[in-house]
Amino acid sequence: MKYAKNILETIGNTPLVKLNKVTEGIDALVLAKLEHLNPGNSTKDRMALKMVEDAEADGRLQPGGTIIEGTSGNTGMGLALAAIVKGYKCVFVISDKQSKEKMDILRAVGAEVIVCPTDVEPTDPRSYYSVSKRLSTEIPNSWYVNQYDNPSNATAHYEQTGPEIWEQTDGKITHFVVGVGTGGTISGVAKYLKEKNPNIKIWGIDTYGSVFKKYHETGVFDENEIYSYITEGIGEDILPVNVDFSLIDGFTKVTDKDAAVYTRRIAKEEGIFVGNSAGSCVKGLHQLKDHFKPEDVVVVLFHDSGSRYVGKMFNDDWMRQQGFLDENIETAADVIKNYAHKPLVIVRTEELVSHAIGRFNKYKISHLPVIDTTGFVGSISENDLFKAYAVCKNIADKPVREFMGKPFPIVKENASISEISALMTADNDAVLVALEDGKYHIITKFDIISTIK
Repeated sequence: MKYAKNILETIGNTPLVKLNKVTEGIDALVLAKLEHLNPGNSTKDRMALKMVEDAEADGRLQPGGTIIEGTSGNTGMGLALAAIVKGYKCVFVISDKQSKEKMDILRAVGAEVIVCPTDVEPTDPRSYYSVSKRLSTEIPNSWYVNQYDNPSNATAHYEQTGPEIWEQTDGKITHFVVGVGTGGTISGVAKYLKEKNPNIKIWGIDTYGSVFKKYHETGVFDENEIYSYITEGIGEDILPVNVDFSLIDGFTKVTDKDAAVYTRRIAKEEGIFVGNSAGSCVKGLHQLKDHFKPEDVVVVLFHDSGSRYVGKMFNDDWMRQQGFLDENIETAADVIKNYAHKPLVIVRTEELVSHAIGRFNKYKISHLPVIDTTGFVGSISENDLFKAYAVCKNIADKPVREFMGKPFPIVKENASISEISALMTADNDAVLVALEDGKYHIITKFDIISTIK
């Protein structure tokens, strides 16, 4: 009989699969290393087990101990699998930008999950780097993994992933392309492959908001490049020890939108349901296509499973909120279609200013049409009230009619974006759309700006 003695024995030996539709226009054979087929659904299973075993061997991790790590989710899953089999507890610190699915999965396998804010400096005591370090000093018999600087991370890929790719391509690989986060995958694989053939090119995929590309090209760690981004699993605001820049031939940066769009394309056009960084990698391949020749063999690594992003890039509403869906927006009807079913929020002439302010707050809006028994007779905005308040502080209990401006212009559903834009001036921030069913809706300047792609 052939069977694994436990789930950890199923890690590795993931397949290479030729990409076809999503790589059209790239003159090379492109093969994807499907790391989401590891038991924890990511390439992090490899290094997680290696780090645990090495810590056991040198005594850093003692029987019955607690594993502590700051993770974007995937390393946590790999560590959790090892902990389950080997009898350890887990406490994982994760940033709030990570998908809810990742957090739920970690809790499902018995880990304690602590969520920290994303948009803080790495040295901030609230950051997931700082919190995980602090917990390792407070929890008895604990081990702080520190995947960013732990050499076992890169060693796992030097011993496993690199050799697998070399054997699967029969040594014909010419380029290796992979997203870079902690740096273990790119550095470990690159070290092995370049020992086999120093002519193999190693390309890292970076994201906007990360420091890798500029640092590799200039040696400058530019803090001005650091800002929050949506793409998960790649890019950093620190320089992990595991990123060996001497082994990397170059980086290319991919936008959040392109990463999300190409992630969806991989699923729809290749039938491969993988995560956010895979979309970054495929878009990166297109950006690098001039580096490839028809006889080249390009291996791109897909880190994790799409199941961890169902509520994000695989959700149309989320994509729409981010402005990532390339929808054809040409008319008023196109602009309001996602909220046309909601009632128009209005205020009446004799209502108090405090009522208007309450609706601004409740509905998170900044403009209100004003009506009386005859119909639309005016408009009021946060800007109107701000100007009035600067002159007289006692406005809350006064009627709206005393501060309202002219009524918003009214357009039909088929009015073009250019027609609507022409009606928006320094004195008018919105228009009303007359719907066929006799109802109305509002379009503001912000709605028009949101159509810019």
